[in-house]
Amino acid sequence: MRTNFHTFRTMPARGALERYLIPEGAKLSLDSIDQDEKALFLEGGKEDYLPYFDQLREQLQSLQKVLYAEDKRRVLVVIQAMDTGGKDGCVKHVFSRVDPQGINVKSFKKPTQAELARDFLWRVHQHVPRNGKITVFNRSHYEDVIAVRVKKILPDEVWERRYRHIMDFERMLAEEGTVILKFFLHISKGEQKRRLEARLKNPSKHWKFNPDDLRDRKRWEEFMHCYEDLIERTSTSYAPWYVIPADRKWYRNLCVARIMVDTLKSLDMSYPEIDWDPTSIVIDDE
Repeated sequence: MRTNFHTFRTMPARGALERYLIPEGAKLSLDSIDQDEKALFLEGGKEDYLPYFDQLREQLQSLQKVLYAEDKRRVLVVIQAMDTGGKDGCVKHVFSRVDPQGINVKSFKKPTQAELARDFLWRVHQHVPRNGKITVFNRSHYEDVIAVRVKKILPDEVWERRYRHIMDFERMLAEEGTVILKFFLHISKGEQKRRLEARLKNPSKHWKFNPDDLRDRKRWEEFMHCYEDLIERTSTSYAPWYVIPADRKWYRNLCVARIMVDTLKSLDMSYPEIDWDPTSIVIDDE
């Protein structure tokens, strides 16, 4: 665990915004972060967290309504992880109370031929949020660095220059009014093994298992090194990365929800003012 981490005992998951933030310019060692920690919820466990998690989801629901009504800003959430890292589950549970009209979820798979025929950000840019909306990227433009680099799909100079393109892209979005939050769900190799084995034992989850994913598992250290480099280079004041311990699914969800709520609260949003007097309105009986 990082030596500069602090223990927060006052409120469950209070302090996640600070604890798991990777500051701009900071060095990152993923090995030093305990994927199984629950440092912000020391007084309880999975069975105790639900009331607090429900409170956070209710707050997120309320804040999203103001975001939508205000119609000034947008929120882009980027979620990255190794296979079985919990991207789908995190989206499902954290955003389950948000009005479907106010949120979009976009998953990015292997690029199609039509997408490969264009610049790598083309398929991403068309899905960024509009005013009043939250958009969640389940995988993202960062796949076009990580996968390309580890699997050596393209020459090094290609993924190297993509860092610059991504930072310029995110800066543009931020300057145009998009709030950007990026989460790396950090699971251990041992936990990934347990989750893969659970899929093999459950026929209803066989469809989620792809034997080809085991090739990526053999490159675990390469992926971790690339994620460290990527997060160090692209965590900025306008598009920060948060590294979330993800071996405990409930704790992962709690921290992401806490960060979402605290970030939206910091925007100091408000419902639009009306230019008419509600007390002067009379609704006819007919």
